[in-house]
Amino acid sequence: MSHTLFISDLHLSTDHPDSMAAFKRFIREFAPHAERLYILGDLFEYWAGDDDSDDTFHAEIIAMLRGLANHHTAVFILHGNRDLLMGDALATACHAKLLAEPTLIDLYGTPTLLSHGDTLCTDDADYQTFRKHVHDPAFQKDFLAQPLAARKAYIEQLRSRSNTEKQHKNMEIMDVNASAVADLLRQYHYPRLIHGHTHRPDRHEHVVDGRPCVRWVLGDWGAKGNALRCDANGCVVIKF
Repeated sequence: MSHTLFISDLHLSTDHPDSMAAFKRFIREFAPHAERLYILGDLFEYWAGDDDSDDTFHAEIIAMLRGLANHHTAVFILHGNRDLLMGDALATACHAKLLAEPTLIDLYGTPTLLSHGDTLCTDDADYQTFRKHVHDPAFQKDFLAQPLAARKAYIEQLRSRSNTEKQHKNMEIMDVNASAVADLLRQYHYPRLIHGHTHRPDRHEHVVDGRPCVRWVLGDWGAKGNALRCDANGCVVIKF
């Protein structure tokens, strides 16, 4: 049966060889059989700019995604909070299409809204302030004008600071806010919602204005991978 796959939060890097091994298996055994693959953010641990595409590790990932075109698997990518600087050059190299945040699609007859998910974590006010800053076009233009090495060093500093701050944060504020979810579902006329970011994979049922809505949260990748497989009969989680 024709089906579509959704993945998120792989955080691929040379520091995480198990995730890369899972991704290779996914590309080899699962993705070629899907008609569409949606990557809902944080494919990379971080992305400093499209001029880093020639890095050996990055080039291997790009080549694997590009190769899916030979199997007629269309690839779509959303920005995550770790790889918000992915641009058109990267998408072209992957034979993929970059999507806006969020994006509404028709998934086998069911309206389905796709998001990375971080915009829903509104209880984390400090993060939302930071997110607004780094998504500002002027900031991104100035940042990308810096040498690649300087950008990478700055991102590494941010990662270190973020890891330290998370140790002192209430875990609940890093999950989605129920009102933010309801507002988003209402804005897009009560679709199914699929997102990642929180690393809390699950299926949730919401009732918004008397309308039932299903929300799927994608899992992050570690030693094993996971994906959401959807077809005309519904969705199911696969692990590998």
